[in-house]
Amino acid sequence: MDVLVWVSASSRQAITAGYAQAGIELLAADPGDPEQAARAFLAWLEPKPEEKPCRWLVVLDDLADPADLRGLWPPNQHGRTLVTTRRREAALTGQGRRLVHVGMFMPWEADAYLTAVLTAHDCTEPADEINALAEDLGYLPLALAQAAAYIVDASTTCAAYRSLLADRRRKLADLLPESNALPDDQAATVAAAWSLSIERADRIRPQGLAQPMLQLTAMLDPNGIPDTVLISPPALSHLTRQRALTTPIPDGPVRAEDAAAALRVLHRLNLVDHTPDTPHQAVRVHQLIQRAALDALTSTQRREFARTAADALDAVWPEEEPTATFTLTQALRANTEALISAADHALYRPSVHVVLYRFGRSLGGSGQAAAARDYFQNLVDQTARRRGPDHIDTLAARYNLARWLGEAGDAAGASSALTELLEDWERVVGSDTHFLAPTIRSELARWQGVAGETAGAASALAGLAEDRKRVLGPDHPDTLNARQHYANWLGEAGDPAGAASALAGLVEDRKRVLGPDHPDTLNTRHDLARWRAEAGDVAGAVAAYVKLVEDRERVLGPDHIDTLAARGNLAHWRAEAGDAAGAVAAYVKLVDDVLRVLGPDHPHTLTARGNLAHWRGVAGNAAGAAAALAGLVEDRERVLDPDHPHTLTARQELARWQAIAGDVAGAIVTNAALLEDEVRVLGPDHPETLATRANLALLQGVTGDIAAAVTAYDELLDDMARVLGPDHPDTLAAERNLNYWLNGLEG
Repeated sequence: MDVLVWVSASSRQAITAGYAQAGIELLAADPGDPEQAARAFLAWLEPKPEEKPCRWLVVLDDLADPADLRGLWPPNQHGRTLVTTRRREAALTGQGRRLVHVGMFMPWEADAYLTAVLTAHDCTEPADEINALAEDLGYLPLALAQAAAYIVDASTTCAAYRSLLADRRRKLADLLPESNALPDDQAATVAAAWSLSIERADRIRPQGLAQPMLQLTAMLDPNGIPDTVLISPPALSHLTRQRALTTPIPDGPVRAEDAAAALRVLHRLNLVDHTPDTPHQAVRVHQLIQRAALDALTSTQRREFARTAADALDAVWPEEEPTATFTLTQALRANTEALISAADHALYRPSVHVVLYRFGRSLGGSGQAAAARDYFQNLVDQTARRRGPDHIDTLAARYNLARWLGEAGDAAGASSALTELLEDWERVVGSDTHFLAPTIRSELARWQGVAGETAGAASALAGLAEDRKRVLGPDHPDTLNARQHYANWLGEAGDPAGAASALAGLVEDRKRVLGPDHPDTLNTRHDLARWRAEAGDVAGAVAAYVKLVEDRERVLGPDHIDTLAARGNLAHWRAEAGDAAGAVAAYVKLVDDVLRVLGPDHPHTLTARGNLAHWRGVAGNAAGAAAALAGLVEDRERVLDPDHPHTLTARQELARWQAIAGDVAGAIVTNAALLEDEVRVLGPDHPETLATRANLALLQGVTGDIAAAVTAYDELLDDMARVLGPDHPDTLAAERNLNYWLNGLEG
């Protein structure tokens, strides 16, 4: 066997993480892109014909759901896959797979196991005592491992351990209401074995820390807990308090090295696996041990441990989540999910813990807007039920839900939800008495603008800027932010010169208050460059973007998401200035970088791919643009949603470049299907729906069906004049096209 890979398979995320780790170690894959690393590992298992095959074994341990392996089964030509699971579905068989049912050890297997382990550590025990101990433990492999580790570490005997076990069994019997309350319906002796190992660990230096540490890990993800969580200040304070309850003369505050030593003790006694070399998944705990540890807690203790685990997660969660921390934040989200399951109502009292909001925002920030929306909908429901519909925690959850409604593509729904929330907030809390009221107003204006009410958004933000100046002062960050939001929506409402003028003054104020290298100053410069270009000064904007990219690379780093965004805008405006070929080259490099940094499914990656396809078409490669957009449409439908505005926009771009490339029939089919969906999703009067109707009418004329084109344009012109106004550029363009095809019809 050349390669052995052992993967925890308790969830699809855990399987992907295990494959990714293998890809990193075997293939030097990029640790910042776990999904790509996992795909590279699976591809490596099935070499190309010209490559020499490698003999390998992949162990997928403790598979929780066979569906988690859909698309993740290793190939079976050059290696073997071993899956351990408690499931028996037919999905585990077929395609060369063989299902082997494995129960407890047979008595002779248990005897052989204990004899081998004890002999390896120079412990010679009578065969009858080994046989009796195996019988006491019900031949359960995990319990046998616990007993062997305890006997070796304590330098005791099987007889002595059996005596301790019997005593422990009687004590536990008094504490448990019935035998089937124990993990997986095992005998009381199994829980007693774990209890003995925990007490043994608690007596080893650093004394009094092993048990509370194990109980803390029992609240978190069994597949991997970051080291930093368990040595964070909240965890250390909690361990200090717990040790004081059991140790007569404590040694003072628990230090990080004490907590790490407690983990090593638990590792020695087979209670956890501690691998510091994988810091984001340094501690793994068998779920049976987790359940046994949790069962030993009172309801009050369980609440305390849950809040401590939440505090610890919050303490190490980065305020911003740059690419370098993606692996960490994925682990933090997995641990928060486990905590939510274990904690029940503890995270809702005395208040909703901030980690619940952090989890949802991190989920959305990773590109999973729809998942964040669904998560916050559940959080709103849970908080309203537990804390009441008017509680401030419920209102805060509603704010987050509204935001991710918009990010998931429902700008109108976000606007409506925020309008209702603002009314409830001002009724319950007040307008100026809490920071969230103006934040709700700002977010409401944003989504009103995205939904098409740009002038209303600009007006609302102008009023908000004045209110923040009155309440907070002219130099407060929130006042400056409100000014920036106002300027941007002023530009969106049709006044780019006014937006550029407002932002130019704001840049100077940002420099004075925050300094020239502050991220907010750089962000304002970014927006200023855009509106300078929109106002007609494209050359000046390009020069400004060149300098901004340099400064962001120096201050934030070349892989920071803001640096990548500035590079995208620089490429765009260079193309608008006439250098489409240069823009294509720049976007090719940018797409490579965002794929590496953010992954294939991040919204910024999808946007960069769309821009690259567009400028390829402009540069003369219409067929290449259409092919790229066809792939992009599929990915946007999968990642975002078939009805997401960005997906609909990609389909519109696809139809455009299909037509330009000569596939007029394909473009008509694409536009016709798109029109049906836009009418359903956006409504018949939405500007994008009207634009698709115009495209269809044009294509009908191009194919020679001039009468149909004239009829379509005649109906469209009435609707455009009613919705957009008779002097709108799109209305005037439709009128010109109608006259053109009328002349063709008459000619």
